[in-house]
Amino acid sequence: MNRFFSILQPQIAAFKMIKLTLVAGARPNFMKIAPMVHAIQAQQALGSTISFRLVHTGQHYDKKMSGDFFDQLNIPEPNANLGAGGGTQAEQTSAVMIAFEKELMENRPNLVIVVGDVTSTLACSIAAKKLNIDVAHVEGGIRSGDLSMPEEINRMVTDSITDHFFTTSEIANENLRKSGFPEASIHFVGNTMIDTLMANMDRFQIPEGKIYDTLKPKEYFVMTMHRPANVDQEETLKEMIQAILDGTKGFPVVFPVHPRTAKILENMGISDPNLHMTDPLGYLEFNYLVKNAKGVITDSGGITEEASVMNVPCMTLRNNTERAETIHLGTNELVGTDPKKLAPYLEKLMKGEWKQYQGIPMWDGKTAQRIVDKIISIYS
Repeated sequence: MNRFFSILQPQIAAFKMIKLTLVAGARPNFMKIAPMVHAIQAQQALGSTISFRLVHTGQHYDKKMSGDFFDQLNIPEPNANLGAGGGTQAEQTSAVMIAFEKELMENRPNLVIVVGDVTSTLACSIAAKKLNIDVAHVEGGIRSGDLSMPEEINRMVTDSITDHFFTTSEIANENLRKSGFPEASIHFVGNTMIDTLMANMDRFQIPEGKIYDTLKPKEYFVMTMHRPANVDQEETLKEMIQAILDGTKGFPVVFPVHPRTAKILENMGISDPNLHMTDPLGYLEFNYLVKNAKGVITDSGGITEEASVMNVPCMTLRNNTERAETIHLGTNELVGTDPKKLAPYLEKLMKGEWKQYQGIPMWDGKTAQRIVDKIISIYS
C-alpha cells in the first residue's frame, strides 16, 4: 500500500491547485499585471491547475487612469473592486487594508502578488502577511534612496515582509542581498512592463484630436509631470515649463496632464502655442506618442523604461531614480528638479548627440512566463 501511494505521489503533486491573488491599484500596475494574467491563462490552456483572482483596489478610479487599461490590454474584469480611492495616504492605506483583508478571508490564496510601489502594494502586502499568506513582489528591490518619496517607503516596507522577489535588474538583486535577504528568495526575471510594451507595440494608435493629426514623427516632444517636487510650487512649475518651451525650440510639446497636476494648473494661466495640454491618454495612444517623439521629458519612472526600450531620448526631472539601469544602459538622463539644469540636455539632443539604447538584460518580453514558471515550481 505504501508503495502504491509513493508511486501516485508525484502525480498528485502535479495536480495541486495553486491559487493566486493578483493586485492592481493604480495605472502603472496594469501594465505589469497584464502579461502575468496572459501567462497564467496560457498555463491553464495547457492543463495547469494554477488559478487567479484579479483584485482592483480602486486606488485610481478615473476612467483614463484605470478603466481604459483593462480594455486595451485585454485584462479580464476584476473579480473584486475594493473601491478604496481618494483620501490621504493614511486614509487610502487603511481603506485598502480593511477591504483587502476581507477579500483574503473570503478567498484565501496560496500567494498574493503585488507589483510596483504604489499605496496598494504596501497595504495589500501587509494585509496578506498578517493572515500568514505568502507575498511575492514584482519589481522588488529597486531603490531611489529618497525617503521623501512615498513610493520609496512603500518599496522598503513591502520588501521587508516579502517572501519572493521578482526583480528587474542586477542592481535590484544587489540591493536585496545587501539588506540580508536570502538568495533563494531573489528571482531575477526581467520587467513585466516591457512584456506589455513588446506585445502591444504593433497596436499603438494615434490619439483622436486635431493636435495629434498635425504632429510629425520625431518633430515633437512628450512631457509628463506629477511629482510634488515639480508641481506643488507654482513658481517652480512655471519656470520648468518655460525652460522646456525655450529648450525645445518651437517644436510642439504634448503634455497629457495627470489629474493631480490638472488641479494645480487650473489657476496658473499657462498658455503657449507650442504647449498642448491634453487629457490623460490610454496606454496604446500614449505610447504611440512616446515611440514617435523626438524626446520625452518626465518625472515618471516607468516612462523612462519604456522610452529606453523604444530608443527614445528621455530626460528625468528628478534628483534620483530607482531605475538606474535606464541611465547606464538606456536612453535616460537624470536632469534634476532645477529648471536651469535642463538646457544643456536639450541642446545635446538637438545636436543629435543623444546616447542609444544598449539593451537591458532580461527585458525581452518573456518575464511573465518566467514568473509563472517559477511560481509553479515553488508551489506545486
